[in-house]
Amino acid sequence: MTVTLADVAARARVSPATVSRVLNGNYPVASSTRERVLRAVDELDYVLNGPASSLAAATSDLVGILVNDIADPFFGIMAGAAQSEIGGPGDGSGRAGGEKLAVVCNTGGSPERELTYLTLLQRQRAAAVVLTGGALEDPAHQAAMAAKLAKLADAGTRIVFCGRPPLPDTDAVAAALTFDNRGGARRLTEHLIALGHRRIGYVAGPLERTTTRHRLEGHREAMAAAGLQGDEENLTEHGPYDRGSGYDATRELLRRAPDVTAVVAANDTVALGACAAVRDRGLRIPEDVSVAGFDDLPFSVDAVPALTTVRLPLFEAGARAGRLAMGKETPPPGGIATIDAELMERGSTAPPSH
Repeated sequence: MTVTLADVAARARVSPATVSRVLNGNYPVASSTRERVLRAVDELDYVLNGPASSLAAATSDLVGILVNDIADPFFGIMAGAAQSEIGGPGDGSGRAGGEKLAVVCNTGGSPERELTYLTLLQRQRAAAVVLTGGALEDPAHQAAMAAKLAKLADAGTRIVFCGRPPLPDTDAVAAALTFDNRGGARRLTEHLIALGHRRIGYVAGPLERTTTRHRLEGHREAMAAAGLQGDEENLTEHGPYDRGSGYDATRELLRRAPDVTAVVAANDTVALGACAAVRDRGLRIPEDVSVAGFDDLPFSVDAVPALTTVRLPLFEAGARAGRLAMGKETPPPGGIATIDAELMERGSTAPPSH
């Protein structure tokens, strides 16, 4: 049975005219109404009639790059590098003028916004979609994402994961560039253990993110290998990937476990907050407490002292994702490539003084 505009309107509890305005994008519509309409379109798998339907399997000159937070350098670097490749000539089609328009879609970490952007990109017949950063570990959302990406791929859209593990059942439709978060975190903690640290606090990211889990697993693997397991929950604090979270979590860790001699942060931004919390306790870095981060963002080397961290080649990964999105590069064997993480030893870590 063919789904009509009226069916979408009934599902979204709006008028057919409002559905038309949302789909055509030629009239301002409240964001809550827009999301409701797009959700109904997605649920009913509505396809425009007439000329648009004949183009449903075609692709436009649009490429979407989904990020959690464009203000975070982790995402900004990857998105900028991908955009530099997407905006250049040559999409592998042999046609002249292969440039594409890259649009960065800022989800704010919202799973609903992530699906909404994918629906919008599907409506625009996007040539490619690049999804960056950690994924939400929620089975219902993962299933919805996999179904949406399958629809995009069926219509000719290239799907690329960048710094993000592929979703279940998407290996046949997507290429994935994943970071060795687990291995990098393990090497970072091994570095601290080799310096003599035994009580190491860990400021982790949000519980539901793949990046959080993989980095925390690497840290705990190193602790267990050194016989230092047993007090993991007391030495771990979760929060968002921002400076404020790093500050608050580190204050709590130092209150709860004042014998901590090192703090590992979920990323470099969190590490800056951790450093501020250590100093506000009247402690010195690294003489009293060593602090380490992850990602090697540009400001890390300019921190005082310079931040020990794990370098992820964010620009290189973003550029490679852009080439994959444009068809300029052959997908990796099996569709997945793991990108190594490199330990960067700097002045914020040293042997414990007590």
